Amino acid sequence: MIEVKIDSIRASLMSEHRVIILKEVNSDRFLPIWIGRYEAEAIAIRLQEIEVPRPLTHDLLYNTILEMGGQVSHVTVNDLRDDTFYAYIAVNLNGRQVEIDSRPSDAIALAVRANVNIYVEESVMAQAGVLPEPDVSEEIEEEDDDLSAFRSFINSLDLDDLPLQ
Repeated sequence: MIEVKIDSIRASLMSEHRVIILKEVNSDRFLPIWIGRYEAEAIAIRLQEIEVPRPLTHDLLYNTILEMGGQVSHVTVNDLRDDTFYAYIAVNLNGRQVEIDSRPSDAIALAVRANVNIYVEESVMAQAGVLPEPDVSEEIEEEDDDLSAFRSFINSLDLDDLPLQ
């Protein structure tokens, strides 16, 4: 299993969906997972430490697990089939570990409440993980050293003295 952290939650400009970006702890590899708006808000509320007057659904689940004598151990995104991610919540209960089937968004919302690790199976990361593209501006600077004189000239201009029209 690969440990990941929440890198960000981003909104789609085309729909109400959000994408949560998980980043591999010891690598630059990312795993984007589309989630619903409400699940994204539930995760963000906890990450931003916003106080709510009454328990939200994921707070209720966490409180129920605790009241029944369980302890959330970790959550794992364990499968990807037909463009659908699967996850489970690992709960220690009465000396054994129980794995509860879950959507990744709900598992992650619970993980941030329980302050436990989030894991991704290697096979899932191999299928859907992405590495960031190299920074194009760095490549251009490396390739265009012959433009350094022009770049120096542009950088030396004092544009504050130009009259505004």
